[in-house]
Amino acid sequence: MKLHADHSDVQMVTGYGPGWLSVNKQEHRGNLLLGASGFLRPWDCTDFASLTPQHFAALAELNAELIIFGSGSKLRFVHPAWLQPLMHKRIGLETMDTHAACRTYNVLAAEGRNVIAALLLE
Repeated sequence: MKLHADHSDVQMVTGYGPGWLSVNKQEHRGNLLLGASGFLRPWDCTDFASLTPQHFAALAELNAELIIFGSGSKLRFVHPAWLQPLMHKRIGLETMDTHAACRTYNVLAAEGRNVIAALLLE
């Protein structure tokens, strides 16, 4: 699926498919952390089963207003205790499948929100 950004100054997901996504028309094939202001880096996990509480503690250090967690090809939730570092900093987390997370991230980023997408591309 191709997505189109409304604002050229915001980093957006411009396409996605099984095992890949494009950010500003550049293709990526690994799990990603993505922010509207240009933040982009690999997320150091291999798949949903490899996630640990430390992955979510590291997300809390990014000081976003909201984390959009794309859990892969299907909707899956992590243990609620893993979200304590985010709750302590009053950072919201929304979980959805990765394709829905890409679409939601684009809407929030285009609104100028301080949002980070944590995306599993499995």
